[in-house]
Amino acid sequence: MEDQYYIPQRPPFVMIGEVILADEKHTKTTFAISPDNVLVDNGFFTEGGLIENMAQTAGAGTGYRAIHEGKPIPMGYIAALKNVHIIALPKVNETITTEVTFEQTLMNFHLVKGKVMAGNKEIANCEFKIFVDPDKKAAS
Repeated sequence: MEDQYYIPQRPPFVMIGEVILADEKHTKTTFAISPDNVLVDNGFFTEGGLIENMAQTAGAGTGYRAIHEGKPIPMGYIAALKNVHIIALPKVNETITTEVTFEQTLMNFHLVKGKVMAGNKEIANCEFKIFVDPDKKAAS
């Protein structure tokens, strides 16, 4: 199974590539930004793209764990964003590395911190709350 299918999104709205790490607290992905990406504007991956990339990285960790436990991938929704910092926008053909940390889980809500790196430079970070709907599963 390709890494992008650990998430419910499908092309052209997939904003992650390879899952490098997925455990109970952390998920790390890479993503090569192509010129035809729907969230590229004037040669740069947009702010919305960076936020979606962090959210999909969190979703990939949840999906990875679900698949390896023999469960369907759950649907998750961004419930809130906080302390969003966009330091720089990555250019087309750059590869970014994104890491999320699951700080706390309360019922179906996950409090998550995310950061995006371009090389050794942090280019974005934020905190968000994700609601995981236990009754909705991603299509296969």
